[in-house]
Amino acid sequence: MKLSAKRVKEESSIKIMKYTYKFSNLLGTIYKKGNVEFLPRKDILASPVGNRISLFNLKENSSETLSFTTKYNIACVAFSPDGRLVIVIDENGNASLVSLLSQTVIHRFTFRKPVTCIKFDPAGTKFAVAMEKLILLYHAPGKTREINPFTLYRTYHGAYDTITTFDWTDDSTTFAAGSKDMNTRIYTTIPGNPLLFSLGGHKDEIVGCFFESNSLDIYTISKDGALNVWESNIDLENLGKKGLNRKDRRALKILNPGVDEEESEIKTELLNYHRVSKYFFNKEGNYNEVTCVAYHKKNHVLATGFSSGSFSLHELPGFNWIHSLNISEQRISTACFNQSGDWLSLACSSSGQLLVWEWHSETYVLKQHGHFNNMRCLDYSPDGRYIVSGGEDSKVKVWNTLTGFCFVTFTEHTSSVTGVQFTRNGHVIVSASLDGTVRAFDMHRYRNFRTFTSPHPVQFVSLAVDYSADLICAGSNDNFNIFLWSMQTGRLLDVLAGHEGPVVSLCFSSAEALLASGSWDGTVKLWSVLETKSARETITLNQDVLAIAFKPDGSEIAVSTLNAEITFWDVQTAKQMGSIECKYDIIIGRNENDRISAKSKSQGKAYDCISYISDGQCVIAGGKFASIGIYNVKEGLLVKKFTVSQNLSFDGMEEFLDKRKMTEFGPLALIDTDESNEKLIKLPGVQKGDMCSRSFKPEVRVSGVKFSPAGRDWAAVTTEGLVIYSLDNNFVFDPFDLEISITPELIRQKIEKDEYAEAIVVALRLNEVQLICEAIESTPIAAIEMIVSGLRQKYVEKLLEFISTQLDKSCHFHFYILWTKYIFLHHATQLKQRQNKVLGTIMGILKKLTIKKEGLGSVCEKNSYQIQYIIAMSKYFGSKRKKISEEESDIEDEIMDDVSEDSGLSLS
Repeated sequence: MKLSAKRVKEESSIKIMKYTYKFSNLLGTIYKKGNVEFLPRKDILASPVGNRISLFNLKENSSETLSFTTKYNIACVAFSPDGRLVIVIDENGNASLVSLLSQTVIHRFTFRKPVTCIKFDPAGTKFAVAMEKLILLYHAPGKTREINPFTLYRTYHGAYDTITTFDWTDDSTTFAAGSKDMNTRIYTTIPGNPLLFSLGGHKDEIVGCFFESNSLDIYTISKDGALNVWESNIDLENLGKKGLNRKDRRALKILNPGVDEEESEIKTELLNYHRVSKYFFNKEGNYNEVTCVAYHKKNHVLATGFSSGSFSLHELPGFNWIHSLNISEQRISTACFNQSGDWLSLACSSSGQLLVWEWHSETYVLKQHGHFNNMRCLDYSPDGRYIVSGGEDSKVKVWNTLTGFCFVTFTEHTSSVTGVQFTRNGHVIVSASLDGTVRAFDMHRYRNFRTFTSPHPVQFVSLAVDYSADLICAGSNDNFNIFLWSMQTGRLLDVLAGHEGPVVSLCFSSAEALLASGSWDGTVKLWSVLETKSARETITLNQDVLAIAFKPDGSEIAVSTLNAEITFWDVQTAKQMGSIECKYDIIIGRNENDRISAKSKSQGKAYDCISYISDGQCVIAGGKFASIGIYNVKEGLLVKKFTVSQNLSFDGMEEFLDKRKMTEFGPLALIDTDESNEKLIKLPGVQKGDMCSRSFKPEVRVSGVKFSPAGRDWAAVTTEGLVIYSLDNNFVFDPFDLEISITPELIRQKIEKDEYAEAIVVALRLNEVQLICEAIESTPIAAIEMIVSGLRQKYVEKLLEFISTQLDKSCHFHFYILWTKYIFLHHATQLKQRQNKVLGTIMGILKKLTIKKEGLGSVCEKNSYQIQYIIAMSKYFGSKRKKISEEESDIEDEIMDDVSEDSGLSLS
């Protein structure tokens, strides 16, 4: 009976955990493609990252990735003027209406064709969508009585090629649209003839057109670097009266009943433009294409991005140069100003770079750069605050999990980074690379202070650092050896030989100086690196070893093999403790050039990265596919399976064959085409474009997974970026020893009777956050130690877990610190015996205390300097004031003496 109850309890805990890991953030990917926009009335920058949107709060120095996704990569984004709604359109024309308040998709719509740009009018009543040669004008969601949020108002024609850009006037009655046919057309939303005027004068496609503030005057910029300034003959206020014919004036009178007959009979004056001036950006003779433009109407500042990676700022209409800067070697994809016009955001799609430039002070507000190529490995810092990632671009980056920003990048490697790891104290990062070096980086000075090499050039594909951070091991891909160095001296201590294939995985035990190595030769070897050069134990498996991981207590090792099986082995006896068959849990999508369905594919169907949770009860595993699985070690069952990406822009996402993508010559994907469906294979004699360009569609895969030391979140290195999932207990009702008598009223009755210990126990049993807060914060400070000393062990663990969640949320920080102090003081022995259960909670408390210490320490240090300055200044002015008073008293004495001498009287 006890065993069955225990089994039920374990299954219930597994079931709870199954639904609590939620998508938290996306790091490592800053910008992919599309347009970046500032949220209206906020200093928050929205950047498309694949099929998601990341928000960068520039005032609070934090980032957040919204949880909703689109089918394909995002092509364009538009925010409503009130900042409550956003319309997201992917590269295949699928639109999503999203509420920013709840971060949920309200409505989905399909345009069936790619959309080039979308923009709301300043009044927020309509939005325009440019789709090939057409402009579709829709009523804004919620502005009409229609049930459908996307209600079509009008369709505008006239362009002979794809429309690239458009802009609205301030009164939302007129807009301009530029296209690839080198013309800019002026349209109106007033009933009647919609096309008012067509502007030419350019020799290349239009990349930007902007109205002046409260005017019909317009600037047009073409791709070849030409800027035309156009002036209209009609004011914006009189456009509805003078710029329309008699039939349209009759419609205007219906719309505006206040217009009298005499005013309606004014002689018709058609809208006309004349070019005032023309300027060129490429004056030096270096031809750079204009790739993006942005204009701030109030400040009259024009920002222009070029294909060379530079941008320039000019003041209009005089075309006065302000300054220019080269920010990248790649073309700038998009640019935008914030509402005040002080900050300019620029993004490069090919390099994944995003920056915000304050042009008044010429300083960076934000400068972020993701990995140029895919990431391959990651590791958490011991406190869980930082994540280090290594990429195929030979860079090592460190990310802050709280802010989501990269704050340091190491560029010393010259080839792909294959392994990264923090030391136990978190002060050093060690990385291995295919360039044949292992480097150690100091996290205090941010420099490479050690470089480890082998006697002969090899490629390192695996890395491990021991618990004391004194030994470093790296496995080679060439001679199948393991190299051992000393961190203190930097010398090569030993070369471990014995494997007959590449050593793809290494890990040290946390209990002793025991090294485990896994190789493609189908063996796992255990080495006592301080005792002998030969392997202590050799575990032979039937398949190639892809990944290994030690249990946190060092008693067990998990091995993932090529046959999609995870086996668990006892370290002391080298006997198998259990196994998990993962073949049927892995779902692999078919590639576009495959002629079979995903169900028929078998290659690559195995986990090649694995990691333990902090308590050792579960393992997480990923591979060259979109799914990640969490398995319970004891039960041998799949607890939860996560799909890290559903972006169909990646290859390997589809499951079934699509006959529409098959031709008589084979799959359509084998024919190289670009976005405009033009063949990239050039004909002989063609001199334009890249002669060797080919289309490339990346495959979705998981290169590394890792649980946080606190156990409340985990991260995965994927093709999409560094994906973080965290526990979300806000929507989980998990009562503890619940009975009928346990009610919120009982808790409040106990508090009123000053029975605080019983109130806290009842609140913990009910397990509702608000009630626990109410019971704990009602307790007097003098009674904390007595209450904690009398708590039973199971309530101590629950109380400690609750305090861990409140340290960074509650304003009563010192109050909860006292609870933590007395818990460790009275229950340290019991907690040490159950360290596997409470290790994650303690690590979470340590992480939050470290954050608070740094934040409060900087504030206190600043305040201490200010107090010292105030004291010093008060002493200075006090002494000066005393000196002045003494001088004044001396002067008064002299004056009185002179007066007494003149009057012949003495003061006595």
